[in-house]
Amino acid sequence: MDFVAGAIGGVCGVAVGYPLDTVKVRIQTESRYMGIWHCVWDTYRRERLWGFYRGLSLPVCTVSLVSSVSFGTYRHCLVYVCRFRYGSADAKPAKTDVTLSGFASGLVRVFLTSPTEVAKVRLQTQTQTQMQTQTQRQQRRPSASGPSAAPPLRPAPPVSPEPGPKYRGPLHCLATVAREEGLLGLYRGSSALLLRDGHSFATYFLSYALLCDWLTPTGHSQPGVLGVLVAGGCAGVLAWAVATPMDVIKSRLQADGQGQRRYRGLLHCVVTSVREEGPRVLFKGLTLNCCRAFPVNMVVFVAYEAVLRLTRGLLT
Repeated sequence: MDFVAGAIGGVCGVAVGYPLDTVKVRIQTESRYMGIWHCVWDTYRRERLWGFYRGLSLPVCTVSLVSSVSFGTYRHCLVYVCRFRYGSADAKPAKTDVTLSGFASGLVRVFLTSPTEVAKVRLQTQTQTQMQTQTQRQQRRPSASGPSAAPPLRPAPPVSPEPGPKYRGPLHCLATVAREEGLLGLYRGSSALLLRDGHSFATYFLSYALLCDWLTPTGHSQPGVLGVLVAGGCAGVLAWAVATPMDVIKSRLQADGQGQRRYRGLLHCVVTSVREEGPRVLFKGLTLNCCRAFPVNMVVFVAYEAVLRLTRGLLT
């Protein structure tokens, strides 16, 4: 039931947090935005509400599987660790046990999330790439009003329309990336994703366990709904606080497949980004990540705990 509860919680979370995730990715990968509200306004002005949901269909289809694996792996690792260390799966785990199980959960999910993250980032940043390409083409066109411009001898041919978007949707994006860049292209940025998810999920589950212990009323074994809301929201904020630097690098590596390559690998991306934009670049989107993480993970953990309690009640 941990797998089922995790799947339901994950779907609820992505429905709440996806628009802010789009804004976060654009801020991290494009330096022309001066802040969160500039990115929000520019996205709405150019693409209306649909712009905030680019690439949503694939995460919705896959997030249930990914979240299911995350929560299921965490719980099963915790059971095995308790059984190995204390001789019983029902023994109260130590904080080290929770941390190790959370770390394992983060590592396992990378193998499932990397292709969907590549497609999501490419679709979320596609409009920016098209705009830059069109601007470069306009700059390369000779000016008809310059001193050396000669009058045309014949009518100019009709201007061909600008090409459409490279990726028509998530599945087309995955197929295009696999065809042009090979299967390894679907795992571009996975090294940064491993570094991001490993320690962030360790922080995520450890902070949730600690906060639940603190918020559990005396004489009860679990916190109430309000306690779960607060613990889940705070756990999400803390997890993203430690994950944001590698999240920035991950987004840049995954968006780098469009057009000319800039980064040769994770370390080169870190060095180049810091050299060009300063150390603060590693914390781009931190405020947005934290603001998004609180309501998203409130919903995730409330749904997760509600499903578990409902099934326990039905089974007993």
